[in-house]
Amino acid sequence: MTRQSLWDVSETDVEDGEIRINVGGFKRRLRSHTLLRFPETRLGRLLLCHSREAILELCDDYDDVQHEFYFDRNPELFPYVLHFYHTGKLHVMAELCVFSFSQEIEYWGINEFFIDSCCSYSYHGRKVEPEQEKWDEQSDQESTTSSFDEILAFYNDASKFDGQPLGNFRRQLWLALDNPGYSVLSRVFSVLSILVVLGSIITMCLNSLPDFQIPDSQGNPGEDPRFEIVEHFGIAWFTFELVARFAVAPDFLKFFRNALNLIDLMSIVPFYITLVVNLVVESSPTLANLGRVAQVLRLMRIFRILKLARHSTGLRSLGATLKYSYKEVGLLLLYLSVGISIFSVVAYTIEKEENEGLATIPACWWWATVSMTTVGYGDVVPGTTAGKLTASACILAGILVVVLPITLIFNKFSHFYRRQKQLESAMRSCDFGDGMKEVPSVNLRDYYAHKVKSLMASLTNMSRSSPSELSSDDSLH
Repeated sequence: MTRQSLWDVSETDVEDGEIRINVGGFKRRLRSHTLLRFPETRLGRLLLCHSREAILELCDDYDDVQHEFYFDRNPELFPYVLHFYHTGKLHVMAELCVFSFSQEIEYWGINEFFIDSCCSYSYHGRKVEPEQEKWDEQSDQESTTSSFDEILAFYNDASKFDGQPLGNFRRQLWLALDNPGYSVLSRVFSVLSILVVLGSIITMCLNSLPDFQIPDSQGNPGEDPRFEIVEHFGIAWFTFELVARFAVAPDFLKFFRNALNLIDLMSIVPFYITLVVNLVVESSPTLANLGRVAQVLRLMRIFRILKLARHSTGLRSLGATLKYSYKEVGLLLLYLSVGISIFSVVAYTIEKEENEGLATIPACWWWATVSMTTVGYGDVVPGTTAGKLTASACILAGILVVVLPITLIFNKFSHFYRRQKQLESAMRSCDFGDGMKEVPSVNLRDYYAHKVKSLMASLTNMSRSSPSELSSDDSLH
């Protein structure tokens, strides 16, 4: 039988209204008018073929005798394809793998657009979930690796006390002072430190009230003696705390490389500088202007609130988030800068002749900044209809600009908070009562696996980015 006579027979079957389909052993007769409802699909295009070569491009085999089209596909998924041809809608059962189903309908030339509304939300949601789980798994792996490195550094510092005079005693003090929650002593010390910090901040705020200010001999407002006592006690406590930590530190050179120790130092330095300045001013009245320096330094006491970061996991996680989210923060500032520049110029053009508050572009910068950040002081408002429409657009743009990077920053905060909690839990499980022991709660196999997995991922990305190099390597083999 010639090739032309073979196709003539096939065309006769099509004209009769049915074709034979065999999908992995699943056989069905399908009416041609049903398939031609969707001519862009694989089976619809099959009916439009005019040669055997064209047929074999769309199916895996063709039986000349039975005039049957064979497809080497999953027979369990083909009923969903048949249902689509009869109803025009796709339905996805909960037990199906969404990725396997997606590949199957892509093979048959059926778009995901045909998935019915009852299944669409669940289907697309299940396709997105693995990406989120992948991100969470990657974050957990990074948390495990980073926490492991920090635990090793922690044990390395603890091991430096071995062989030193009173080494075990100094190590216990170091753990109590530098690791809140490690023991009952460290918890008590942490609570006392928090109370002193809060007391210092409260007295500084109350001292600004006129009712608590006592004028001096020259009529200038001065501090209440009771608040001075609280201030001096707080400085004495902060100084003792810093000196004690420095005395029991395992490495004196690394001590002030720690940001928390620098915060402790900066919380007491302004007081001692102010004390020296006051003594100089009293001994030499010609240097009275230095008294203004002392007033500025007194305001730096507010930074003592940062000392709470030593006792708060959330504050430390926030600091780490800001440190490693500089790209997102920079992106946020860039968006705000562009928006402020555009809307300030528009507002200036519209309102410069009608509104004195928006008569200059720098004044419009202030208005645009307040509007885009949705603060809205109300000190300057547009008066014209065009100005109000511009203000509405500015506010809506500000909401979108602020919201976009916030999700990325929040995800990083959750990641660092989870890592910090794991690290604290591992450190609390350490026991140095009888000297150094093995590192607790650390799985070296998982750590090694994470390192190898990261290496393999990097090599995979390199191979994808340079296919020519990969093909040359294969040719060598």
